Amino acid sequence: MSILSSLNYLQDLPIAITVIDLNFKIKNQSSAWLKEFPNDFNSSTISFLEYHSIPQQVKVEVLKMTESQQITPLELEVKNHLNSWYRWKLSPSFSSENNFSGIIIIAKNITEERRERELLKKAEQVAQIGAWELDLISNKLFWTDITRIIHEVPEDYTPTLEKGINFYKAGHHRETITAIVSDSIATGDTWDTELIIITANNTEKWVRARGETEIIDGKCVRVYGTFQDIHEQKLKDIAYTRLAERLKIATKTAKIGIWEYNYTNKNLFWSDEMFDLYKIQKADFDGHKSFWDQSLHPEDREFCMQKVEEAFELKKDLEVEFRIILPNGKIRNIKSVAYTEVDIFGDAKKLVGANWDVTELIYTQLQLTKSEESMQQAFENSSVGMALIGLEGNWIDVNSSLCTSVGYSREEMIQKKIIEVTHPHDWTKDSHFIKKMHEGQLTNYTIDKRFFHKDGTIVNALLTVTTVHKVNGKLSHFIAQVIDVTAMIASENKTKALLEITKHQNESLLNFAHIVSHNLRSHSTNLSMLTNFLKEETDNGEKVNLERMLSDASESLSETVHHLNEVVHITTNTQENLSNVNLFDSITRVEKNILALLKEKNASCKILVEKDVIIKAVPAYLDSILLNLFTNSVKYSSQERNLEIHIKNKISNNQVTLHFSDNGQGIDLKRHGEKLFGMYKTFHNHKDAKGIGLFITKNQVEAMNGSITVHSTVNKGTTFVLTFEKA
Repeated sequence: MSILSSLNYLQDLPIAITVIDLNFKIKNQSSAWLKEFPNDFNSSTISFLEYHSIPQQVKVEVLKMTESQQITPLELEVKNHLNSWYRWKLSPSFSSENNFSGIIIIAKNITEERRERELLKKAEQVAQIGAWELDLISNKLFWTDITRIIHEVPEDYTPTLEKGINFYKAGHHRETITAIVSDSIATGDTWDTELIIITANNTEKWVRARGETEIIDGKCVRVYGTFQDIHEQKLKDIAYTRLAERLKIATKTAKIGIWEYNYTNKNLFWSDEMFDLYKIQKADFDGHKSFWDQSLHPEDREFCMQKVEEAFELKKDLEVEFRIILPNGKIRNIKSVAYTEVDIFGDAKKLVGANWDVTELIYTQLQLTKSEESMQQAFENSSVGMALIGLEGNWIDVNSSLCTSVGYSREEMIQKKIIEVTHPHDWTKDSHFIKKMHEGQLTNYTIDKRFFHKDGTIVNALLTVTTVHKVNGKLSHFIAQVIDVTAMIASENKTKALLEITKHQNESLLNFAHIVSHNLRSHSTNLSMLTNFLKEETDNGEKVNLERMLSDASESLSETVHHLNEVVHITTNTQENLSNVNLFDSITRVEKNILALLKEKNASCKILVEKDVIIKAVPAYLDSILLNLFTNSVKYSSQERNLEIHIKNKISNNQVTLHFSDNGQGIDLKRHGEKLFGMYKTFHNHKDAKGIGLFITKNQVEAMNGSITVHSTVNKGTTFVLTFEKA
């Protein structure tokens, strides 16, 4: 008998069901099917494939099953064009001869079920709640996707009971879950616990595990439950618990009393610390606001009542300080802060606050205020410059002494940064120490430092900087002491200069004494010997010769005395004769005076001196110096080449440097360097060399606050380097 004929009754079934043959013609259908998939065709014979409301995926599966005559039932969930979900079941039907004759199709609308599942899945994802199930018969463990996500394992991860247990943190947590699961399997008890797991990514995480058992014939065959990520909430709970414990310890240690005041019934609640604060026995407390009123100092009572009423009327927080009178008559200062609690209608109902004793604090503040006033007076009236400096290098405050030293008013100083009034060469050193103080490596330092006065002059100072810290230990600001040592340094420099001049004068005097002693003694001896020879000589011709020699010796003595007088004049009469002299004009003038001498030597002279360079000099000395340098170049020129003279200058700071070079015979400085500028020192066999020129030149240069040095190479030439003060 055909199964098709046996299904004639299916139109009465309460499910959507239809039967099609191998040509896809509908042979029979239930009324529920017609309701879900109405027939829009005016034909009694309808093809299943012609239904527009049937999803294409179902039609494809029907074609596959028909063509292959598949006998294995198929189930799938598919959404149609109206966005409704159906669960389709496709099963083969057979003829009486047991031949494949068609397909039985059942469709169940699961749209609501599907939506509920999706909502549940989303809720699980939001709440981070996963499920698990342990089949004790097969010993297989099942995890949902959320459970895998919580454990941070891949989607294809296959859990086992042992693996699941080992995710729990070793020690207390793993031992606890092991014992709970074992007891539950043995007794059938449910559990709900919070423990720590270590995920596959080595992340420590708090989870909530809940479990139930399924008992059949007195034996546990299945254990199942939920698994929730509660890490963030658990940390908050732990932090809150710790905070509450700390608050409890803090209020007890700091003697902070907690109180509540019900505005409606005037009832008052006090914590144990309040009784200790007010020195009142708990047994004497009647729980009424009037009890607190009685403790208030009479002068503060009305003020406090007004503040309480104001807090309720305006629904704002309360903060007030008042005095109380203890049972022993002592007066204490109390500070009270509270917030106003309102009901669902917005009406103020209760004040919840805290009280603590601030008597010592107020006394300390009074003492601190006096200290601050004293410190401010010391700061302002100090004869030493003082300043408060911010962490960003700005002046917070400066005293009048510092303002006087740098020439700025207090308002002008406050507007400037330290770097603006600091000499650039000293800023690096200063900022180096400031950095170390920021890093906590130093608490103070002292350095010599230069500041710029408002008029542009330099202010030399001894700077001492000290750190100031806040109560929490963090750096607050710096205190600087600035001692103006400009006058002291100027005096010290003047003293050094005088000592240097004295030293130089002493050296010159000693040298001069040696020269006088040696030269005059030589002349004296020579004159004495010639005089004796003249007295004893009887030959007239020889007497004439001795008289000539005596005349020459007398002239030599006169020349020596003249040279010595000139040296004395240079040393003693220079400073008052210094004037502003054009260096270029002086050089060209001297060159012009010896032009014939230069032409005789075929000398070329290249003067590369700026035409507007003015120096401080004695004009006669400068001419003498230049003339001596020119004539020395001519006198000691090389016989192998024409004389070339190069003169150039450089200006740096307040000095003018003159380079006077020639290509003459040169000087062996290794042999003669130390005595080059000595009196009567000669280094060439020139008939006119007397050894007085460079000695006088050096004295003339130094008398004008300058210096002279020499660079020379034998047979290549000589360069004299002279420095003068720039006018």
